[in-house]
Amino acid sequence: MSEHYYSKNPHVESKPRKWNFTLRGFTFSFETDAGVFSKSEVDFGSRVLIDCFELPSVSGDILDVGCGYGPIGLSIAKSYPDRTVHMMDVNDRALSLAERNAENNGVQNVQIYESDALSSVKTDQVAAVLTNPPIRAGKKTIFRFYDQAYDVLREEGELWIVIQKKQGAPSTMDHLAEKFRLVEVVDKVKGYWIIRAVK
Repeated sequence: MSEHYYSKNPHVESKPRKWNFTLRGFTFSFETDAGVFSKSEVDFGSRVLIDCFELPSVSGDILDVGCGYGPIGLSIAKSYPDRTVHMMDVNDRALSLAERNAENNGVQNVQIYESDALSSVKTDQVAAVLTNPPIRAGKKTIFRFYDQAYDVLREEGELWIVIQKKQGAPSTMDHLAEKFRLVEVVDKVKGYWIIRAVK
């Protein structure tokens, strides 16, 4: 089986790199490496999700599921310094990068740790879950992300997803509608859908 960025220990040779990127008006210095998702720049889908996200009215923490080297979680944490952002991934190399990127950019209101989807969430006060799900992991894995997000969210909490139409946005909408009381498309940009589901 070929290895993907959602492997626990990517064995691809390390090729670290560093570059700057502006998100939500903040300029970040990111360290990335081979074996993590979108190592050369913040991918377009994540950028659209970051730009669209609005904090729900309920109090609580924010989860970045499949955080990679950290662009979503760190930019949201920087935007909402009074909230704690939990950044989770199964990829050890990505988690190490996310920790360094948090430190290098002075972002302190984050907790970064290993979790297979949302199985190891370290808070019971979750206001929002954001994810750019690992599409190549397959529909079964992706739907597990959604179901576990529903389970950990507070009432009125929100799940925010970016997914391409051609990679399953309509089936994602159908699946979410089975549990969440409100499911809507917040924006569509170049084939990417930003979906918001309210518990």
